[in-house]
Amino acid sequence: MVKLRLKRCGRKQRAVYRIIAIDVRCRREGRDLRKVGFYDPIKNQTYLNVPAILYFLEKGAQPTGTVHDILKKAGVFTELHLNQ
Repeated sequence: MVKLRLKRCGRKQRAVYRIIAIDVRCRREGRDLRKVGFYDPIKNQTYLNVPAILYFLEKGAQPTGTVHDILKKAGVFTELHLNQ
């Protein structure tokens, strides 16, 4: 099963996160299938590769709680429902 989750990057006290598609059996810093976005909680910036995210969601990928909130705030789920 594939999940959309956050992968921690950056340095101490300055964490930034990549939003990645990864197999659930892999650890947080493990090898990802594809990088689909970027999230900086300090500057409150996000970059999302929406076509790639929609592709994985249509294939059955499950976002984690935090990634779900980020995608909901960006309006990705409304685009998913429009495509179906």
